[in-house]
Amino acid sequence: MPTVSVKRDLLYHSLGRTYTDEEFDELCFQFGLELDEITSEREIISKEKGDVKAEGASDVVLFKIDVPANRYDLLCIEGLVRGLQVFKERLEAPRYKRVTPPDQGLQRLFITEETAVVRPHAVAAVLRNITFTQERYESFIDLQEKLHQNICRRRTLVAIGTHDLDTISGPFVYTAKPPASIKFKALNQNKELTAPELMDLYRTDSHMKHYLHIIEDKPVYPAIYDRNGVLLSMPPIINGDHSRITLNTRNVFIECTATDLTKAKIVLDMMVTMFSEYCAEPFTVEAAEVIRPDGSSCIYPELAYRKETVPAEKMNSKIGISETPANLAKLLTRMCLKSHVLEDGEQIEIEVPPTRADIIHACDIVEDAAVAYGFNNIKMVIPKTYTIANQLPLNKLTELLRQDLAAAGFTEALTFALCSVDDISDKLGIPVSATKAAHISNPKTTEFQVARTTLLPGLLKTIAANRKMPLPLKLFEISDVVVKDPSKDVGARNFRHLCAVYYNKNPGFEVIHGLLDRTMQLLAVCPGENGYTIKAAQDPAFFPGRCAEILVNGQSIGKLGVLHPDIITKFDLNLPCSALEINLEPFV
Repeated sequence: MPTVSVKRDLLYHSLGRTYTDEEFDELCFQFGLELDEITSEREIISKEKGDVKAEGASDVVLFKIDVPANRYDLLCIEGLVRGLQVFKERLEAPRYKRVTPPDQGLQRLFITEETAVVRPHAVAAVLRNITFTQERYESFIDLQEKLHQNICRRRTLVAIGTHDLDTISGPFVYTAKPPASIKFKALNQNKELTAPELMDLYRTDSHMKHYLHIIEDKPVYPAIYDRNGVLLSMPPIINGDHSRITLNTRNVFIECTATDLTKAKIVLDMMVTMFSEYCAEPFTVEAAEVIRPDGSSCIYPELAYRKETVPAEKMNSKIGISETPANLAKLLTRMCLKSHVLEDGEQIEIEVPPTRADIIHACDIVEDAAVAYGFNNIKMVIPKTYTIANQLPLNKLTELLRQDLAAAGFTEALTFALCSVDDISDKLGIPVSATKAAHISNPKTTEFQVARTTLLPGLLKTIAANRKMPLPLKLFEISDVVVKDPSKDVGARNFRHLCAVYYNKNPGFEVIHGLLDRTMQLLAVCPGENGYTIKAAQDPAFFPGRCAEILVNGQSIGKLGVLHPDIITKFDLNLPCSALEINLEPFV
């Protein structure tokens, strides 16, 4: 979940009242948020870098609020305050309006066909006669960063550019050029650099280096120019210094270049709806025209309102409450979803504003009604399907055995469920075809190529990583292995195995045999024909004549013995080792 940091005093001033920390925490919970931490800039720096570095830092109290990842409208203090005020019924949800200036005043952005190979889409809008303060300016920049990290997927899907419109002249051109032909003075730089020089410069920049990979291997880089050839930005990397936003900026030109047009529309809507309240005419946005390479055009921002209809009965049944349609409509209106009951008295019509891109389906509307009603206010009832939860027998057996094996002096290990092909075949002296292993189709590393068919390699690798520990090393693991099974719908199935290893200067076969006897005693299986027996067996992983098969009621459940020296050396070990591995599922 994204975390929004807001100054407590500024937030309270915007809300028009103060709260105790407990009261505000409760308000956040009621609205579906979580007050994660109360801190300050000095405290944050002190924790991360020490008290010396924190000297001179601000002591202003900060609230860190966790916001749902799909609530882009709550990523800044403007949207947060607006949402809380509407929720507390101190404010009506504003209606956002797009105005289109006369033809000669309409800003236009032309997209050339060269952009198709890098970032083919662009949208734009203008915030006219806006007034910035230091707090508003900081929030404006912070919202861009929050959107970049969230819906924009670190600028890979969308990149936002904001410019002082009074320093540039339209129409604008969004094109793509060879890197060497792009030269401009980038934001916060003191001289002009070419695009390759900028990329080299930013490779060591802790913030910018994460975005270079998006275009650095492309034959052309995207760029936006104004009528006079002034470069506004080289998305998604950096804006030009010429059109930078300042506290004195009165008119802001916002452009979003993208690989995903839908995401770009949402991002543009969020930027203009959040900050249009500071315009001379609040909540009014000036449109811009975008002309595509094929000659078609579109006016942005869309600021689209749409209507959804949900039956009140369905809403009540999904939440588990019995509210009247009028009350449900009121609850939804408190969540910035203006609603009213239709003439039939049963259906509720909901108007979804452009700020609520998270409303995709009727279930999202039902969720908002539940939030407004209050989850703690929903009465708990016994489900119509009466069931009693219980632990799976196999898991219960596993937990009990873990306790007793640890009491027997063995240390539990937890190893990876994936391993290399060599771990379960060559290193154990078994052909790959005989393992029945489920293979990963596109493994990222040779260490994780297949699902393990035995727990033994994982324990041997654990011992190899802990050879400096005092001897003896006595490890065990109880976990699942995976083998192919054509009879299953997924083509494979899990088995719960128990594996134990004893590593010392002598093989210690008697220790492993004793552990087997203790395990069988715990499982209430007696030695003998009607219980468990062991008989001599051959296995390439074990020393000849030092391997036994374990039978329970005539059914083979595993093997124990002294590992073959070749197997031990393949796992980078140099001392004798005894091992036991059995299948626990027959005991459930």
